Amino acid sequence: MDLYRLTATEATELFRRKELSPVDLLESVIARTEATEPAINAVTEQWVDEARAAAVVSEARFAAGDQVRALEGIPLMLKDEQPIAGRLLEDGCLLEQGNIADETHPIVERIQAAGAVIHGRTTTPEYCCAPVTHSKLWGITRNPWNPDFTPGGSSGGAGAVLAAGSTVLATGSDIGGSIRIPASFCGVVGFKPPFGRVPGMAPFNSDTYCADGPMGRSVADVAMLQNVISGPWVGDAASLREVAAVSGEVRPLRGIRIALCLDLGGYDVDPAVEANTRAVAAALTFAGAIVDEVELPWGYERVAEAAWPHFGAVMGPFIESIVDGDPDRAAQLMPYTRAFAAKAAGGGDYVEGLVAESAFYRPFAELMTGYDVLICPTIATTGLAADEPCTDSSDVFSKLMTLPFNVIGRVPVLAVPSGIAPNGVPTGVQIVGRTYDDATVFRVGAALEQELALWTDPAWWPAL
Repeated sequence: MDLYRLTATEATELFRRKELSPVDLLESVIARTEATEPAINAVTEQWVDEARAAAVVSEARFAAGDQVRALEGIPLMLKDEQPIAGRLLEDGCLLEQGNIADETHPIVERIQAAGAVIHGRTTTPEYCCAPVTHSKLWGITRNPWNPDFTPGGSSGGAGAVLAAGSTVLATGSDIGGSIRIPASFCGVVGFKPPFGRVPGMAPFNSDTYCADGPMGRSVADVAMLQNVISGPWVGDAASLREVAAVSGEVRPLRGIRIALCLDLGGYDVDPAVEANTRAVAAALTFAGAIVDEVELPWGYERVAEAAWPHFGAVMGPFIESIVDGDPDRAAQLMPYTRAFAAKAAGGGDYVEGLVAESAFYRPFAELMTGYDVLICPTIATTGLAADEPCTDSSDVFSKLMTLPFNVIGRVPVLAVPSGIAPNGVPTGVQIVGRTYDDATVFRVGAALEQELALWTDPAWWPAL
């Protein structure tokens, strides 16, 4: 197997046994990035010289038998949205071109301290406003499985580089599905932590819909990165003091009760997505879990009733503040950004939206008194075009089965692949836990990963 296809867990074990050098692994992913970038365009900038120096330091630590850090020597790319002091922070927008960050995101500081070899940053749509990844600043990011299709968004670059083999770990963020959508379309694993589990920066650290989180090519890898970035931070009053470690260890599922909901109360689910979701349910049953098909009284209309007032109070004003009433500045924004801001502006009364959010949560909570996790598709459709305009916000969001779990943002959600659609684009499922029960979604995800044996097979990955 090519070195760039190793998981972080596998690479760490090889480092410890002195059978692989972090330098060699880094060179493999650098070469892979050079080979794949012309086709997928998922990297905004690379820091090759600095990464090589960091890999040498990690190599020396392993060679000397020194105490190694949690991510020692593992190549990792950061989502471009997460700032680093002294580095570019452009948010995919022409209006931000050349902007330099003056502070570093806390998860970046933790990743650096954990010994990861950070070698680049990944594309996003403008201001992370779309479930696709293209912008006037960076161009179109394409899916390694089928370049006609998007890798998703807003962490689309992260999903694409993981699937292509251009890195081993990546960071994402999620306010409406931005980790889970690329995880599904790119056939990788991503975790939306519950609100407050991972610290953030103002103003979105106070947004219950929003969370930074890990992405990788295995459940154990995502757990490894999640354990590094989670925990309280002095700059974020919303960050939880409780440290909840997660694990990719495979354990029996006997006694675990799983609720299977195929359409979340009314989403129009593609037959291929449904078939692959049912295959997941069968695998979990074979692994020892009790799986019952259930219904939820949701559907996109109820999701929209709760979500758009929220976006109208947070994301809408944020975008409006950037334009500041200047039509020339507004003209430089992507059409999907303007459409999102316009839709958010008419989202409705914020207080009524809060009432709707509470009512939306109640049936889920009542259902989960009898179940450990809920399984459902990640996306109702099998793909979006790489250059999908995304100017009809309602039409686009009606395909994304991720947003309900931002509305009830205190639930952990692990997104894993479920199969491949006829167009060659992967499909995925969400493993949704009860509030703040992170450990159980990882337990179910690890068992499913072993039972399905899809993305653990070297033959799974796209032949780009």
